[in-house]
Amino acid sequence: MTQAPWDFDFVVVGAGPVGLTAAALLSESGASVLVIEKSGSTSNEPKAISIDDEALRTYSQAGLAQKILSLVVPGTGTAYYGADGNMLFSAGAEVPYRLGFPFKNPFAQPELELLLVEELRKRPHVTLTFGACLSGLESSERDIRASYTSARGTETVHARFLLGADGGRSTVRSLLGITMSGRAHDEDWLVVDTLRDAHVERFGMHHGNPGRPHVIVPGLNGRCRYEFRLFEGEGKAGELPDFSLLQKVLAPYRNLDPADIDRAVIYRFNGLIADDWQVGSSFLLGDAAHMMPPFAGQGLNSGIRDAANLCWKLIAVAGGRAPAQILASYQAERFTHARATIRLSERLGRVVMTTSPRLAAFRDRTVAQAITTKAGRDFFQHMRYRPSPRFTCGLLAPTPGAPIGLPIGQPRCFDTSNSAVSLLDDQTGSGWALFRIEEFERPWPRVLVDFAGTNGIRTFDVPLTEIFPRTSSADSALIDVDGRLTAEFEPYRGRYVLVRPDHVVAAAWLPDELNIALFAIRKWWLPVSELARER
Repeated sequence: MTQAPWDFDFVVVGAGPVGLTAAALLSESGASVLVIEKSGSTSNEPKAISIDDEALRTYSQAGLAQKILSLVVPGTGTAYYGADGNMLFSAGAEVPYRLGFPFKNPFAQPELELLLVEELRKRPHVTLTFGACLSGLESSERDIRASYTSARGTETVHARFLLGADGGRSTVRSLLGITMSGRAHDEDWLVVDTLRDAHVERFGMHHGNPGRPHVIVPGLNGRCRYEFRLFEGEGKAGELPDFSLLQKVLAPYRNLDPADIDRAVIYRFNGLIADDWQVGSSFLLGDAAHMMPPFAGQGLNSGIRDAANLCWKLIAVAGGRAPAQILASYQAERFTHARATIRLSERLGRVVMTTSPRLAAFRDRTVAQAITTKAGRDFFQHMRYRPSPRFTCGLLAPTPGAPIGLPIGQPRCFDTSNSAVSLLDDQTGSGWALFRIEEFERPWPRVLVDFAGTNGIRTFDVPLTEIFPRTSSADSALIDVDGRLTAEFEPYRGRYVLVRPDHVVAAAWLPDELNIALFAIRKWWLPVSELARER
């Protein structure tokens, strides 16, 4: 993809899991990527502990999901316990495996980072440079120039785009002059990763005991994450915790030997979000763009969500297939959800992890009463308190009568083009996909076939009744095998459905709305005349 005079298509600053994920997504397209990381190696800090089904779906798009599954416990959700130690409710997926992967999966971040680095080193278009500190950045609408210092001295690189995934103390954010809004929290928390632990549960446990709020997340092969609220005199953020403190807080659950401690740290968390996520051709993602308390388990997952939203757009623009204007949709689509997730995490911290016996008692009574009703059970057990993933602006073409801006699930289906049953993403690939739902009496409109062919959009017929079409003028017909394909597309019966590379429904229209839909979506691709000049 690289075009002179660029040295690389993309520069990624930060080799944490979000930066490495972005590099994997970008390089999967054949783009050239330089990753620079100020540390000399991957991190050994006890940071993220849970990776969700949406993130694993993104890793599948990067060609890495099956390898990453070897690092996780296939998790089911989270159990919440009241002040008396009894379970209040268990929260999990409303439709298990809807996205094609287990719902919420404990893992060890250092192991994930090592795996990602190992896999990226195998890709010829990826250059990984550790021990390199970003020192200068110029970011225009057309390109970036970045300077970085390493053992070899100071070097300058010229690229089309730069992605700043360099954490909460982001140098990229500082060099771009981007401010943040929100607040820091002053509670001290002890995080301990232990070995040879007896916990074998496939779910996280949030204990709302006001005397010592804490979280337990069992991991793989005897690993277990414990997080405990600390009180005055027990330790401060940045201090090395005493072994006696570890013994005291872990005593209700296990005996502790020094050899059983993998990592231990005291930290404080923040609820902050960057006011701008793009300056010229530079972008922020992950903790560089937003920092949140850990109680919703969405810090890392939000960063991976950023990468999934941004990278396919950057690839399209860098490859000359889409106008640069589509990149403004990144912050427009992600900002509101990220801010809402920060607020949810803060609320969970205040309520679930309260140190007030009075508030804890009120919380427990309220939840116990709510789950006696169907609406209450659905709210808590299906996690309806989480922010809606639906976009209300960005790369969307609203038409009345059909939901857009929501991700489509990944059901199993039978593909008539190869007579194979597999997950939907395996059938559609990693690009745009256009589905025609329960509409077989006539061939696809020629103007739509030509539009899809010009822009590399795969086309599919999807019957919602139990029929097997003899012919299809689309690339393939997809057949329901377990009811889930029908459930996903039932809201779009009789319509054409355009799904983006990040699996979000961008447009859905009836046959007689075709001209209106085409007028709205054409601007997301370069016209053929401009496309030819770019190539």
